[in-house]
Amino acid sequence: MENNVLNGMDRVDPNLRDKMLAELFLNQVMNDFKRNKILEKVDHSLKNKDKEAFLSLTEELKSVS
Repeated sequence: MENNVLNGMDRVDPNLRDKMLAELFLNQVMNDFKRNKILEKVDHSLKNKDKEAFLSLTEELKSVS
């Protein structure tokens, strides 16, 4: 699918294309950051045997992934 998106972007104004790619990149970086922070908290909840926090964080992780 990404190939189709990139192929279609050849026909888009270069400035708009650059803006769209920058937004996609930024969104991916932000999602990766959020995911990593949640995973750190999951590890912490496991270490502390906090089942409630673990269950809550795994649900939150599903929405970010």
